[in-house]
Amino acid sequence: MRVGLLIVAHRHIGSEILATASRTLGICPLQTESLEVFNEDERNELLERAGALITRLDQGAGVLILSDAYGSTPSNVAVAAGTDRRCRVVTGLNLPMLLRVFNYPGRSLDELAESAAAGGRAGIIAVGEGAPPS
Repeated sequence: MRVGLLIVAHRHIGSEILATASRTLGICPLQTESLEVFNEDERNELLERAGALITRLDQGAGVLILSDAYGSTPSNVAVAAGTDRRCRVVTGLNLPMLLRVFNYPGRSLDELAESAAAGGRAGIIAVGEGAPPS
């Protein structure tokens, strides 16, 4: 039984980053869905859609929810939809974060949440003077 993965992000960010990660690795090792959030979307409708996706994705091991920007509508929907469910939410979605999650698909929900956060942080590097060599 594996953790399900839900990406909740602004317009097309989720689907594009998911497609890029899947193409990069050649697989999508977790059951994954992307909920695209548009400015005109109603919050209650988004919550209903997110809840339905979480229900579909949770095969018993829980659902990791990745969102793009903390405090934004997508992250607020992710947090609200995941409350009172077997979910963990990690914000700041980036490609290294998703690749880290996909590289460790057998980990528990809590371990995947920590892997996602660590992968996201490790993928942010200020290049230039004083930056570590690549």
